[in-house]
Amino acid sequence: MLARMTAFDPSTTYVCLSPSGAASAIEVTPEFWRTIGEREELHEGRLVAVFPCKADWKHWEMHPSGEEVLLLLSGKLTMVFDEAGAERHVELEQGRACIVPRGVWHRVIVQEPAKLLGITYGRGTEHRPR
Repeated sequence: MLARMTAFDPSTTYVCLSPSGAASAIEVTPEFWRTIGEREELHEGRLVAVFPCKADWKHWEMHPSGEEVLLLLSGKLTMVFDEAGAERHVELEQGRACIVPRGVWHRVIVQEPAKLLGITYGRGTEHRPR
């Protein structure tokens, strides 16, 4: 855990926003993603993270318990939403954002290498192959 008044890189240190209003920094170690479902601090909070997007996602993702806010910091992406078996595309350019509705499968197509800021209520997040 990092001290509150220090600078950090949000692509290697994520932040958990708890329902109580607290914010805690979480260092992303090699076991972070393997143990994410076991992290009690993330069960009710929102995870704030920056993700580099260099290639199209090889999977679909879905958050059954809450919406996700995505803000493109740099680059250009196409968000693909699976809506009742039909794909809907939303173009994101630097500074643009979208809200991924709860329960909607989504993935990314990279138009230009990008950095994506996600604010995610991740409890129960699921993945499926493309």
